[in-house]
Amino acid sequence: MSEPVVVAEHLSRRFGAFVAVEDVSLTIEAGEVYGVLGPNGAGKSTTIRMLCGLLDPSGGTARVVGLDVARFAEQVKARIGYMTQRFSLYEDLSVRENLDFYAALYGVPRRRRRARVEAVIAAIGLGDRRHQLAGTLSGGWKQRLALACATIHEPPLLFLDEPTAGVDPVSRREFWEHIHVLSAQGTTVLVTTHYMDEAERCHRLAFIFRGRVLQIGRPDEIVAARGLSVAELVVEDAAAASAVLRASPEVDEFAHYGHILRVATRGVEALAWSTRALAERGVAVRSSRAARATVEDAFVSMVREDQR
Repeated sequence: MSEPVVVAEHLSRRFGAFVAVEDVSLTIEAGEVYGVLGPNGAGKSTTIRMLCGLLDPSGGTARVVGLDVARFAEQVKARIGYMTQRFSLYEDLSVRENLDFYAALYGVPRRRRRARVEAVIAAIGLGDRRHQLAGTLSGGWKQRLALACATIHEPPLLFLDEPTAGVDPVSRREFWEHIHVLSAQGTTVLVTTHYMDEAERCHRLAFIFRGRVLQIGRPDEIVAARGLSVAELVVEDAAAASAVLRASPEVDEFAHYGHILRVATRGVEALAWSTRALAERGVAVRSSRAARATVEDAFVSMVREDQR
């Protein structure tokens, strides 16, 4: 069995008295799409910057693409791709000129550079825009170009730091299709996000909150481990129903989705318990159904528990 592409052990990072990352350990296998999930300020970007060799850890160790990051940071940087939500593009250069520049920067041999740029343009669907200035592209097309630049040198490991922030839903979906194509071709992808629907597209997840790892596993494993039962209700009096549910220790979380009240419980079956509890307090339920627990349900449950 080949060595994992990323092995981080007890990583931490302090900025003065502030602890941004505390005792984070991760193991990422070749070809995985590995998600690091958490709210803004959880320590996701700091963790990635340490793994990329851009930031020295205050404690712990990390091996990335077989190299100790602390000793061989420059070699690690040459063997990875790195894309952030700010899309580090040269806006006064064309699509092709950006790709040419990054190919040279990453050391793609001159004899292969032209063919590699053309291959990436075709794979990402940039053919009709090869001569367009990067600064005139829409957010979704800038995102595609940034991904092309980050993978122009065919790195074995790709870091994506909240790459879909501010991008429309259609572009986000197309972007994730490109990510899974890269994964199928053998590229390992580590992506940070706070979009819970994106987390379900990953092979495995690490939940980070306040700089600490809360749980690691496949999306279905993480959801199952929380033992959540979920129901969706349409009620006559949403305010009265909310008051009942908020005061009930059986309720792990509830939220409004338009006219639907979504209830998550632990230890009791959500549909039967919630309809009975509301009926006993005189709150009429127009309709109800069982629902699937999601990664978002599990993450919110873990964060609430940690806060308590």
